Amino acid sequence: MTSRLSGIQRLEQIIDDVVGSYEGGEAINNLESAALPNKRAVVAALNHIKPVIYMGFYSTRSLTPANLRYAVSEHLYPAGEVLAEQIHRAATYEEGVGRCAVHGAGWAEDVVLKLFSDLPKLRRILNVDVLAAFEGDPAAASIEEIIFSYPAVEAITCHRIAHCLHAAGVPIIPRIIAYYAHERTGVDIHPGATIDEGFFMDHGTGVVIGETAVIGKNVKLYQGVTLGALSTRRTESSGPLPRKRHPTIEDNVTIYSGATILGGETVIGTGSVIGGNVWLVKSVPPGSKIFGRGKESEEER
Repeated sequence: MTSRLSGIQRLEQIIDDVVGSYEGGEAINNLESAALPNKRAVVAALNHIKPVIYMGFYSTRSLTPANLRYAVSEHLYPAGEVLAEQIHRAATYEEGVGRCAVHGAGWAEDVVLKLFSDLPKLRRILNVDVLAAFEGDPAAASIEEIIFSYPAVEAITCHRIAHCLHAAGVPIIPRIIAYYAHERTGVDIHPGATIDEGFFMDHGTGVVIGETAVIGKNVKLYQGVTLGALSTRRTESSGPLPRKRHPTIEDNVTIYSGATILGGETVIGTGSVIGGNVWLVKSVPPGSKIFGRGKESEEER
């Protein structure tokens, strides 16, 4: 009994110490949980939007043209209510600390309705992405298998939703969605990255795509590819950070596993093939074939 009480007393002291650690000026000591968006609520809204894109793959009952409208509405109504509230909380918090422009009443709802109005377009683009996966992976047995089980589809679906919100100027929420996708798939795509249709990540694990990356049509990446920035530090920069920090990948490019391509001025020309484990910090012209330490293949010289 004495040892048990001693353990409780020690735990109580530990709790006091943890509480006391919040009295300092550390950046992580924010206690404004009621004002901040809620990650679980954002994910819940996202998981109502994804079924609308792939309704037949998520529905737990038979769907027909007669009941499809009802099935869509039972996802979009709760998604809209939750997402608008979370966007409002994120914007209000950021406005309060001076990191975001002040938005008027109804802005969050307008953003959500704009996202929802874009869903037919997103469905068309994602259909092209899924077809690119089927075309680009001989191991794929069917379109159904790809949608059910390919992490690339989960990652690009979440990205296309997050990118719409990022483009609308929504703070915090797009990064929550991106983190959720990263957590589930191992693919890390910043919501700011611009990715055209027909995008496929074979396997996908370990792919990293930075905020200002621009990717053209029908681009294929293998696992472990990084489209990143050259290292910078805010405190060591004499001026604002460069607006474009990540590479541009033009149409019909294939980049094999482990390749690292860095820098905002780096452009990989149309139709190029970048070999595995290549390190590139300079542009290559259209039709290039690069291997090893960023060297052009003999046949291209």
